[in-house]
Amino acid sequence: MRGGARSSARGGARGGFGLVGPRRGRHVLSAADLEALALPVGDDGVVIGVDAGGRPSVLGVNRPTPYEITLIGGLWTAQVLALRAAATGARVAVETGRGPVWSPLARAAGGGQPCVTLHDVGRVPPQGASAGSPVLVVRDCGMRPPRGRVVAGPWQSVLTLLPYLSPTAPRLLRGAALAGVQRVSPDEAERIGRLMRLPQGAVDSLPTLGDGVTLWCTTRDRQFVLTQPTDTETALLGPPRRID
Repeated sequence: MRGGARSSARGGARGGFGLVGPRRGRHVLSAADLEALALPVGDDGVVIGVDAGGRPSVLGVNRPTPYEITLIGGLWTAQVLALRAAATGARVAVETGRGPVWSPLARAAGGGQPCVTLHDVGRVPPQGASAGSPVLVVRDCGMRPPRGRVVAGPWQSVLTLLPYLSPTAPRLLRGAALAGVQRVSPDEAERIGRLMRLPQGAVDSLPTLGDGVTLWCTTRDRQFVLTQPTDTETALLGPPRRID
């Protein structure tokens, strides 16, 4: 028995644990190099467009931890994100005071399945999010959105849409894990730059961004992304636009 055990060990077996896996050299990074790996947009989730190099940019909205996003931009971009989140299997709950502009999207999404639901402001019921049924709550509640009854939680992300930099924006930006900024005025750009610690070059570019371009950023990282609609999205929502 002992000889057999030694023979098994030499063959790579571990009693009760299966075979020993392949041995490869370790990949080691210095602490300074770790920051280079942190990007506001990752590689697992909803494809939201392409970066400056033409590479796909992906927003991970389905997470086991609470995730809040603040988008200072147009309805068109928020609706594209909602459609694409639904296409990944997430349920989308839209809290809005302008239901008619969301109704065509809710009817078209999911091939007749109720994957996008519309709710009056302050009337979003508990969603029962889980790993098998993640949820994205889109809050389209105007310039001064009230505090939401349904908040971010495990497998439930919240995206708050602001058309411009409102008095509530600093609180929302400070509490967000990720911010998206589309074309704004020079004064708004300077204020956002201070809140998000943006370099001056990024601040100067914000008033000149084209329709469909969003600066996704945290206080440490940033990435410009161009959202290009599919033919189906264009037929439903029209071309990219910043102003609704």
